[in-house]
Amino acid sequence: MSKGLFIRLSGLMAFLLAVGEIFGQQAAIVVKDAKSKEPVPFATVCLQGLRSNVLKQYVTDIKGTVPNEVKEISKIAITYIGYETLVDTIQPGITATLLLVPAVLNMSEFVVTAQFKPEKVDKSIYKINVINSRQIERKSATNLTDLLSTESNMRITQGGVLGTSLSLQGLSGENVKFLIDGVPVVGRINGNIDLNQLNLYNVDHVEIIEGPMSVIYGSNAIAGVVNIITKENKNFSLTAFANAYAESVGVYNFNAGGSARRKNNHFSLDFSRNFFDGFTANDTLRSMQWKPKRQYNADAFYLYSGGKTRIKLSIQFFDEQLQDKGDLQKPYYETAVDNIFHTVRQTSKAETSYTISTNRQISLVGAYSTFVRKRNLYQNDLTILQKQLAGGDTTAVGSYLLRAWYNRNYPGQKLNYQAGFDGNLEINEGERIQGGSQKIGDYAGFISLKYDPSHKFSFQPGARFIYNTQYKAPVVYSVNIKYGISSNSAVRATYARGFRAPSIKELYLDFVDINHNLHGNPDLEAEYSHNVNLNFSYNRETSKAFLNTELGLFYNYVDNMIWLFQVGNDITTYTYGNVSKFISQGIQANTTVNFYPKLTLKGGISHVGRKFPENTADQSDKTFHYSTDFNAMITYNLEKYNASATVNYKFTGRFPQLTPDGTFANDYIGGYSNLDISLMKSFLQNRVSFSVGGKNLMNVKDVKAGIVNSGAHSGGGDGASRVAWGRTAFVKFTYNFRKI
Repeated sequence: MSKGLFIRLSGLMAFLLAVGEIFGQQAAIVVKDAKSKEPVPFATVCLQGLRSNVLKQYVTDIKGTVPNEVKEISKIAITYIGYETLVDTIQPGITATLLLVPAVLNMSEFVVTAQFKPEKVDKSIYKINVINSRQIERKSATNLTDLLSTESNMRITQGGVLGTSLSLQGLSGENVKFLIDGVPVVGRINGNIDLNQLNLYNVDHVEIIEGPMSVIYGSNAIAGVVNIITKENKNFSLTAFANAYAESVGVYNFNAGGSARRKNNHFSLDFSRNFFDGFTANDTLRSMQWKPKRQYNADAFYLYSGGKTRIKLSIQFFDEQLQDKGDLQKPYYETAVDNIFHTVRQTSKAETSYTISTNRQISLVGAYSTFVRKRNLYQNDLTILQKQLAGGDTTAVGSYLLRAWYNRNYPGQKLNYQAGFDGNLEINEGERIQGGSQKIGDYAGFISLKYDPSHKFSFQPGARFIYNTQYKAPVVYSVNIKYGISSNSAVRATYARGFRAPSIKELYLDFVDINHNLHGNPDLEAEYSHNVNLNFSYNRETSKAFLNTELGLFYNYVDNMIWLFQVGNDITTYTYGNVSKFISQGIQANTTVNFYPKLTLKGGISHVGRKFPENTADQSDKTFHYSTDFNAMITYNLEKYNASATVNYKFTGRFPQLTPDGTFANDYIGGYSNLDISLMKSFLQNRVSFSVGGKNLMNVKDVKAGIVNSGAHSGGGDGASRVAWGRTAFVKFTYNFRKI
């Protein structure tokens, strides 16, 4: 054989072998980390043909690979703990590399609260804290109390029958606004929304804006806004879930639900049942410090989204029964008096939006909310196990909301704006309301301009023009500024003028029972405030890590602050009155570091001071009285085992209890620490997850408090403030089904 022929034959064989290798190699889907470019093992890959609807599911191997066996163009969805869900299409017969973005921070998440249109967190002119569904799962939080108890600059107060309340930037009660999908939550008890009644079983994420939001959301928004965003199925044709949760103190929760999408139509139905057996440190008493209760929740909606139109109809239902059992009565200890509280909250909502053009949209929301709280008083004869209804009362709240707004938002143009109308009518009825029935209407027009003279600088002034049916309201205005110092850092500043008319309960409520003696005051004046917030943020990202750090300052000055005063020398009787001036100020710092994709470290500290500058009896005691809180969180992803571990810690500092007569120097709630640990592991292609852990591992129950008496809202004068029910263990089981 000639040398030339040998070379030609060798070349032909090499070519044929190469072609055979290429065509013999199986097409594959390779899943990698978008930051580190390393394979992501044990990720769930769902494939569904666009024509045949044939569904296949895989789990990536140690090299992050699954075979591409589709016979037609198919939808693909990839999910894995610690990463954002990826949804795309894929061709048959090809090898493709798809990149998962680590969900390490919330910088890439879109927020809707107070925005012209959904905006990424770091692009918003407001400083917004987002707690996403992954963080909720890792904390095994069942309600808003669990979720916010370890957050920086937030203080949770427990109130027995009255529930749990939130303090933000040194302000609480009527000054913090709670929303569910943009609709105000009704049913404040003593000015506070009970956070234990706001469950998280169907929540996608929670958006928190600290600082004044009076222009956009009106009254009750001086300290900030907490907006709970519920889930909407955006990627799958069918989903279903079920969760079971048990805690050693006697908590047993179950919830389930599902959703379906067909073309432009989306249906969803969820429900839950929560049960708490009650707890008391002294088990020889019939009454309990933490009251037994049972809760039902149900949520349903229909959504049409097609072309330029979006229509959503929804209903939310909540039912709670709480037992306040009394101790055995003297002299024979054979009888007892019980209060049974039955609470029902319901919200029906219709919303629609129409996209006039890509950058112009008009929206409308109408909602009707009801809140009914019924108290039945029973006289129990425990010798014959019979009880007799001895009295009771009912308080009902009806709230009507109509909100319409127009957005003009052209990227690249210097001037954009939002303008709208906001109408609220609240009606309170019941035996506890003076006159049997009272109502207050609040109607306002608002406008917010956004001026961007450069890509670094944004200036957003706004104004709200208010008509209140009982109080003369001023024009409320605000100015928001954002300046991008560099691509990694920004400064945000806010000034706002606030106005809050007294609530119906502050004006007309008479609340008297064994633990409460509270009276409204129809002569109350409205609150006016000046609020300033300043925030600096810095981000730095490399291929292996991400750093985010923030420093914030705030100052709140309130005229005619509405406060609860003791009546004369009677330490059991209280009424509302005005304090001429109240000031809160503080500083907070937060840092988050993520080492992709395994480790996340988070820490924060807040230092909050409050004072009454003109009402202190002791003229030498006009200084601010501060409390300091510290929180930390560690999450570690064990990728090899498809699991994660999370540790949450918070130190809540000694808290001065201010009273306008100047006695607050000796009136305080002691500091305490809280430590929670949870472990979560997923099975069966991430369809099943199991969580186990411990809460309140420092075993905190009561903390020392100064000058504690029975007062208007306390259950007794034992010189202690009840914080928690001590150390507990919990388990949680979750099942999720998704079909593309």
